[in-house]
Amino acid sequence: MRIGIVIWFVFINLVAYIVMSDDKRRARQRKERTPEKTLFLLAAIGGALGILLAMNIHRHKTKHASFRIGIPLLLLLNAVLYGYFLS
Repeated sequence: MRIGIVIWFVFINLVAYIVMSDDKRRARQRKERTPEKTLFLLAAIGGALGILLAMNIHRHKTKHASFRIGIPLLLLLNAVLYGYFLS
């Protein structure tokens, strides 16, 4: 069970980071964007760390209050849930 949770953690955060980074690239190119709902969903199902890292590294969505507040809260929730399932 533990190894599965660790694999999920790495996988979902990698996917979340890539999706957020790709959204920044698409924003620069003025192409079709990833819906914010999708980004929040990725964060909610365990990828908040990946979203937060991409936000700060690429300076993407950092002016949106919903992301500045919501993603760290989801990260806290993720940490509590990962901690619960790993203990």
